[in-house]
Amino acid sequence: MIGVFDSGIGGLTLLHEIIQQLPNEQFCYYADTENVPYSTKSEEQIKSYVEDAVNYFLQRNVKAIVLACNTATNVCVEDLRNRYTLPIIAIQPAVKVAVDNDKFGRKILVCATPITLRSARFQRLVDLLNANNLVERLALPELVKLAESEVFDEKAKQYIQDSLQQFDIKQFSSVVLGCTHFTYYEPTFREIAPHLSIFDGNEGTARHLKNILSKLNLLSNENFSVEYIESGKPTQNLSRFERYIERIKLLY
Repeated sequence: MIGVFDSGIGGLTLLHEIIQQLPNEQFCYYADTENVPYSTKSEEQIKSYVEDAVNYFLQRNVKAIVLACNTATNVCVEDLRNRYTLPIIAIQPAVKVAVDNDKFGRKILVCATPITLRSARFQRLVDLLNANNLVERLALPELVKLAESEVFDEKAKQYIQDSLQQFDIKQFSSVVLGCTHFTYYEPTFREIAPHLSIFDGNEGTARHLKNILSKLNLLSNENFSVEYIESGKPTQNLSRFERYIERIKLLY
C-alpha cells in the first residue's frame, strides 16, 4: 500500500496522476480536512499534523509515503527523511520544468501558498536553477479555501483575475501551479491568460515515485484499490471525494 498525504483534497490531483502510472497498486489517501488550510498554520502545527498522518501510515504498513502537499514538503520533508527509512516522495513546484521549457528568457509566475513561496527550500530551488531574474511569486491562499468549498465558478475566476492584475502578464511565458489545490483551476488560468504554458508537479512526482519503487523492487501487481481517510478516520463523505475525482478527470 502507498500512502498519499495532503492537507485536504488538493492531493487528489496528484493521486490521479499516480494511478495513471501505477494502476496495479493499493492506495491510502489521507486528507487532513480537520486542519486545512495549512497556509494559516504555524510550522510547528504543520509538523504535528504531518506527524499524525505519518504515524497513521506506519500503522497501516505502507511501503512508501507521498507528500502531495507543497506546504508540508517545504516545512518538514527533510526531517521526515532523516527519521524514517521508507521512501518519502515529495511534490515541489515544477519550476525546473518551466525553466527548461522557456526558450526566450521570459518571466515565470509561481503561484503557491505563502509558506511555500517564502521557504528556504523553494529559494534553494530557484537559486539552483539560476532563475532569480525569471521567477515571480504570487501567493493565492484563498484558492485553497475555494477549492475545499467546491467553488469553481465566477467567484474563483474573479479572485484569480484580480490577483494577476499586479503583474504585466504579457511578459510571462508560463505559470507554475505550486499547490495541488490549484490544479483544479488550470482551465480558469487558461481562460484568463491563454498564452501561458501551465505546469504543475504532478506528472514528475508520480514518475519519480514509480522509479523509486522500481529500483527498490516494490512495484505491485495487486488489484487496484483506494481508500480515503480524513484526519485519521475513514471518510464519512465518500461522495465528496468522488465529485472531485470526476472533476479531475475532466482536466485530462
